Amino acid sequence: MQASPPAAPADRAPIAILGVPFDNVTTEKTLEVIGEMIASGQPHYGATANVDFIVQALDDVELRRILFDAHLVLADGMPIVWASKFLGNPLPERVTGSGMIPQLLARAEQKGWKVFFLGGTEQSVATAAEKTRAKHPKLKLVGVYSPPFKPLLEMDHADILRRLHETKPAIVLVAFGCPKQEKWINMNYRAAGVPFMVGVGATIDFLAGTFKRAPEWMQKSGTEWIFRMLQEPRRLAGRYGNGLRVFTFAILWQWWRLRARKVSLPPDGPAAVEPDPFGNFIIRAPVRLCVAESQAYGGEWRRAVENGTVMFDLAGTSFADSTGLGVLIRLRKRARELGHQFFLVAPRPSLAAALRLMKLDEFFTVQASVTGAHILMESLERSPAVTSAVQSAELQIRWSGEVTTLNAVELGVHTEAELSQTLPGMAVMIDLSRVTFVDSTGIGLMLRFKKNLKGRDIDLKFVNPTTPVRNVLRHTRLEEYLLGETK
Repeated sequence: MQASPPAAPADRAPIAILGVPFDNVTTEKTLEVIGEMIASGQPHYGATANVDFIVQALDDVELRRILFDAHLVLADGMPIVWASKFLGNPLPERVTGSGMIPQLLARAEQKGWKVFFLGGTEQSVATAAEKTRAKHPKLKLVGVYSPPFKPLLEMDHADILRRLHETKPAIVLVAFGCPKQEKWINMNYRAAGVPFMVGVGATIDFLAGTFKRAPEWMQKSGTEWIFRMLQEPRRLAGRYGNGLRVFTFAILWQWWRLRARKVSLPPDGPAAVEPDPFGNFIIRAPVRLCVAESQAYGGEWRRAVENGTVMFDLAGTSFADSTGLGVLIRLRKRARELGHQFFLVAPRPSLAAALRLMKLDEFFTVQASVTGAHILMESLERSPAVTSAVQSAELQIRWSGEVTTLNAVELGVHTEAELSQTLPGMAVMIDLSRVTFVDSTGIGLMLRFKKNLKGRDIDLKFVNPTTPVRNVLRHTRLEEYLLGETK
């Protein structure tokens, strides 16, 4: 039996900054965690998130989900570290891709880990490989590949996966630029079977010497972004300026909404973890859900999540800060990794507002009571992913749940079986009203059905998309094509 994936770093409580759960780690701890991932032999991915990354994620629901599910999220920028101090749970340091990756390559040379460079231009990745081999002659750099530039859904994923399967690297550095590299990793890291993948953006260019890093004093003072912007002013000036403006305003708003509600509260009793008659666990959350409570009870809560379905009862919780929300994200992420259900039960209006503020409400399943959570759980277990009905010359199919890398193959098989009923000239409608989320793999599945049926003279439309689904379609610029809507 395959072992379950290792949990995220747990030495210090994470902090949620604008909905992104940052791991509370140093560079040295990061390297240790990556070593543990490689030792496990199971696929993982990390993300180095800077201000621009977070601002993009505010509007891109798929990118937010990728950060939500990442096995390691690192603060790639001093503004994020400053924000963590402002929000009450200071991150120990920034962990940049350009700073951490050279140290990771040195450790890979020592440990004998195989490394693969993926992305960048042909010239930059070849130069980066040449200079890396010169600096680390014993490093097992088993692959260097710059695929032809194409949109994400038009890339030859099978060819890239073939190269990875042949070389069997322990580490893949992906340089397609954000968010393309993160979406590619999310689509393919499981199939690739690589213990650690990470999007590195311009780090390949730094290794190649195409771009230079800022002087050390600028790195330490948090002004490295200015040096970087001066190297590519046309591309970066507007983006950086807008990103810092949006980020600063949003951080102030997060602090105000969470901090302003901190009032004098009665002392906490023990945060109980109770088994229910059905083999699930009910966690009675404390009055406060902050740094101290996260540290005190986080281990016990994590063990409950690893042992089955959890209903996290927030009825008695009057206040939660950015760290408390970060812990909830981590618990939900761990449950999803293990295939367990995780419900938030009866959050008070202030906490529900905080979840909406950080756009986390769509990532959690929220119920008004434990009874309601039990009913929903039973309903989800009974509900098929695909149902259909034929009316006259129209086939109606309804998808349910999430449409992602995890279930795309199974969902595709069931949908193909339903489509076998169709004849030329028929119309097919796939109802998305019960689909809670779709990622780029799911969008690729939709495109495949659309093109295949068009070739058989069958009109396919996807209808009634939920807001998260429409968001992903909009960001892939396929909203009009797949939904058949005209602007």
